[in-house]
Amino acid sequence: MSQPVLVYDRIASNRVRTWALMAVFIVVTGALVAGITMAMGAPLVVTPVVFAALLVYTLFSYFAASSVALAISGAHEVTREDEMELHQVVENLCIGAGLPKPKIYVIEDGSPNAFATGRNPEHATVAVTRGLLQKLDRLELEGVIAHELSHIGNRDTRVATITVLLVGVTALLADFFLRWTWYGAGARRSNRDRNAGAATAIIFAIALIMAILVPLAAQAIRFAVSRQREYLADASGVLLTRYPPGLASALEKIAADPDPLEVANKATAALYINNPLREQGGFLNGLFNTHPPVDERIRILRAM
Repeated sequence: MSQPVLVYDRIASNRVRTWALMAVFIVVTGALVAGITMAMGAPLVVTPVVFAALLVYTLFSYFAASSVALAISGAHEVTREDEMELHQVVENLCIGAGLPKPKIYVIEDGSPNAFATGRNPEHATVAVTRGLLQKLDRLELEGVIAHELSHIGNRDTRVATITVLLVGVTALLADFFLRWTWYGAGARRSNRDRNAGAATAIIFAIALIMAILVPLAAQAIRFAVSRQREYLADASGVLLTRYPPGLASALEKIAADPDPLEVANKATAALYINNPLREQGGFLNGLFNTHPPVDERIRILRAM
C-alpha cells in the first residue's frame, strides 16, 4: 500500500521542482547577466529586458526541451510498420501502467541505451537506440521500456529534460562573458584608462565567478533531478512487468557493452537509463554523473 503513495508524492514533488528550477534559473541568471551588462555601461532599462528574455527562454525550454533533446540525440520517429515489436511492447506496458502511448523514436547507434522525455504523459516520447533493439531480448526490452514509462508516469522526464537547456544556456553565458573579458574590452587599448579598466575588472571578476560556479550550479540542479529517480523508476518498472530479472539482465548488457554512444554529451547524459559517458574518465564526468552505480541497481533488482 505504500508504493502508490510514494509515486503520487513523487509526482507532486516533481511538479514543485520543475517550477522551482525555472524560477531559480530566471532570478539567479537574470541578476548575474543584468549586473554584468550594467557594469559594461548599459542603462538600467536593460534589467527588465534581460529578465523578459530569460522568461521567454524558460517557457521555450518548458515546451520545446523534448524536441531539442531528441534533435541533439539524432533520434527519428518510427511507425508501427517500421518497428512492430517495439510498438507492441510499448502499447502493452502503457495499458498496464494506465498511460497514453508516447511517441516512439529510434537513435541509429549501436550502443544499447534508451531515454524518455516530455513535459507530461500526454506529450511524452520514448527513444531507444538501434543497439538496444538488436542486443536485448523481448523480456529485457520490456524491462527497459517499463523503466522509461515509469519516468513518464512519475513526471521525472519534465525536470530532467528542462535541465538540459537551462544548464546549457547558463554555461554558454558564462563562457561568453569570460571570452569577452579576455578578447573584447580587456584587449582594447581604448578601454585601458582608469574608469574603463575598473569596469573591465569588475566584469572579468563576475564572469570568472560564473565560470567557476556554473559546474557547481549544474551539480545542484542535477541533485534536483536526483539519482533516486533511477531507483524509483527501476522499482516502478518492475512492478509493471512483474519480472525483475528482465531489467537486471538488460542493465548488465547495457553496462557491459563496449560500443560508445556517439551522440551522447554531458547535457543529455542524465536522460539515459545508464550513463553513456561511463567510459570517459575525469573529474568533470564524475561531477555531472546523475546515475547511481549500475552494480547497485542490479543487486537491488536481483534481490526482489
